[in-house]
Amino acid sequence: MAASESSALRQLPNALTLARFAAIPLFVILYVRAGDGPAWWAGIVFAGAAITDQLDGWLARRWHVESQFGTVADPLADRLMIGVAVVLLWADGRIPWPAAVIVLARDLVLVLGYKVVVPRGYAFEVSFLGKLATWILYFSLGCVIVTEKGTDWPLVLFWIGVGLAVAAGVQYVIKARRHVR
Repeated sequence: MAASESSALRQLPNALTLARFAAIPLFVILYVRAGDGPAWWAGIVFAGAAITDQLDGWLARRWHVESQFGTVADPLADRLMIGVAVVLLWADGRIPWPAAVIVLARDLVLVLGYKVVVPRGYAFEVSFLGKLATWILYFSLGCVIVTEKGTDWPLVLFWIGVGLAVAAGVQYVIKARRHVR
């Protein structure tokens, strides 16, 4: 592989993260245009975001090209994509408002907390529980997006994801408080 190809490939993980940010408005448009039924095209874009979430981190670790940008942007892209989906699905009456509030509040605490603890020397690392929660939220929300309104099984998965997300959030807060004192 030529040096220029190697250099370009080394940027691929961050490019995938940027693509996830760019997919958010496309997801919104496709979801809104789908109307009341299953939003398959929006679901495909949402699934693509979930796949790039896994792929960008895996490539960065495998190629040893982890970056400060990726460390911040990757989880932020996930929080925004999931948050936008939660708001749209709540506004459409497809997920209950308490779940939407919990997910959005947890993500707000994490984003604001990050801005407080990182300047104090805390090295934030995503835990396995946090990754698992994100995977389940992506999967369950994707299932809500592509099923008929009122389908219960994706909501059961979603509540499991919400519970894991809250547990991961508590885990992050406890770890950060121990470190930053």
